[in-house]
Amino acid sequence: MLAPKTLARRAFVLTLLATAAGSAMAQWKPTRPINLIVPWAAGGSTDQVTRVVAAELEKSLGQTIVIVNQPGASGAIGTKSALDAPKDGYTWTAGAAQDLGAYQALGSVNTSIKDWHLYLNVANIQVIGVNPSRPWKTAKELLDDMKARPGQISVATAGVTSAAHNAMDQIVKATGVKYKEVSYDGGNPAVVATVAGEADLTTQLAVEQADMIRGKRLRPLATVSDKPLELEGYGSIPPLSQTVPGFTAPANYFGIFIPKGVPDEVTKTLDKIWAEQIVKSAALKKYANSRGALFDPLYGDAAQKAVFPAVQSNAWNLFNSGKAKVSPDTVGIPKP
Repeated sequence: MLAPKTLARRAFVLTLLATAAGSAMAQWKPTRPINLIVPWAAGGSTDQVTRVVAAELEKSLGQTIVIVNQPGASGAIGTKSALDAPKDGYTWTAGAAQDLGAYQALGSVNTSIKDWHLYLNVANIQVIGVNPSRPWKTAKELLDDMKARPGQISVATAGVTSAAHNAMDQIVKATGVKYKEVSYDGGNPAVVATVAGEADLTTQLAVEQADMIRGKRLRPLATVSDKPLELEGYGSIPPLSQTVPGFTAPANYFGIFIPKGVPDEVTKTLDKIWAEQIVKSAALKKYANSRGALFDPLYGDAAQKAVFPAVQSNAWNLFNSGKAKVSPDTVGIPKP
């Protein structure tokens, strides 16, 4: 039988070895380029912020991150490609967490938010932006016209799981208006279509509309929120809650998503980069401030907790409007 001092010394050595092994495991050094699938068109909200974050990650990882735009099926095609790829840590995806959490209810991708490691960067806000040739100067004028002409006013969106569609679901729920949806392969095409007059308005994200708003090619009527938005180079955009009392909307978080099942060293390294580098990223802060987004990097349990209200809202809005095939409560998403 070993003496107590010998046992204590052995325990101490084992602890040191375990700590060293954990530190070594956390230092993942990718040996080839990483594919980061953006399941939306180039130029949209996901594409914009993902390219900023990818450039920051390249500095820390010492490896190229290749952005692969793979739009289609409201983000489902690119997301499934990442989910089905080998779990070696070299294929990631990106987007809005509320979209990722709704695919299972839609019946498009058999995955839930808990199947992914979430690395969030910003929270985005939707804006009602109208073509300047249209007559509405306030959100009230627009909503009154929608009620007077149900189903006749067209709204450009990036599809049924997009931020714009989600915003309209919430507006419909709060006001009872009806509209005509015109879908595109991403937020940027939806915004461009609105500027071109193909649609009357869009409710895509502020980050996608910012340049067009500053250039007076879109007229912002309200944020789809209970909070105003200060947009650099433009000014303040009032909240929809001023027109629709009691209106609220959960934060729409964007980020990079890595499917669970990859080696621990991959996610431990990303955890460390997020905790030490991304939270201080000047480039990401500049992007958020200039585009009208909230800089809020999160990962791990904090990220899962932050995104769930928007996942709930999105999934149930889709189900209640008849677009989701599966009741969210049967796939782990209780009513909000």
